[in-house]
Amino acid sequence: MRIGIDIDGVLTDIEQYQLDCGSKYVNEHFGNGVVNGNEYETKDIFEISDDIDNDFWAEYLPKYATEEPARKYASEVINKLKNEGNEIYIITARYLTDRNDELGIKMRKTVEKWLLDNNIYYDKLIFSPEDKLEICKENHINLMIEDKVDNINKISQEIPVICFNAGYNKNCVGKNILRCFSWYDIYNKIKNMK
Repeated sequence: MRIGIDIDGVLTDIEQYQLDCGSKYVNEHFGNGVVNGNEYETKDIFEISDDIDNDFWAEYLPKYATEEPARKYASEVINKLKNEGNEIYIITARYLTDRNDELGIKMRKTVEKWLLDNNIYYDKLIFSPEDKLEICKENHINLMIEDKVDNINKISQEIPVICFNAGYNKNCVGKNILRCFSWYDIYNKIKNMK
């Protein structure tokens, strides 16, 4: 089986990172706090402008991209899946990785180093646009592990999706969507699919 795995929200806990660091940032700069903790984008979580959102990520993205740890047991489960004959495709739309300039190159190298530092095995690393359905189809992905609502809803029209639980994706339900809560939960769901 070819398994597609997202990074932000699946290999990392971007939801908690945004809540922790975003609330610190908006509190220190504007005296504000979380407005809606069940949104996906920081600008919606804190009801801030695009410019303020860009300033936040300019300050916090480098630390997130290099220091945020992989979720517990992600590496262990991915290695088990690989040893059982599955192919692992990391498919990410990480901010800036789609650019063909110095910033894009730097972010792609940062992602590669982060995967290596966190012992995340992969057969292929794909930097994709936000809409991952075509990437899944082009690479004959049999199962995608994803957290973003739009991607879950689109991809599940074609192949099964394991939805990594987050406040912002609670309403993702339907055919071909399995909800998971941890990496060993993912492992058990994949074993039961076979």
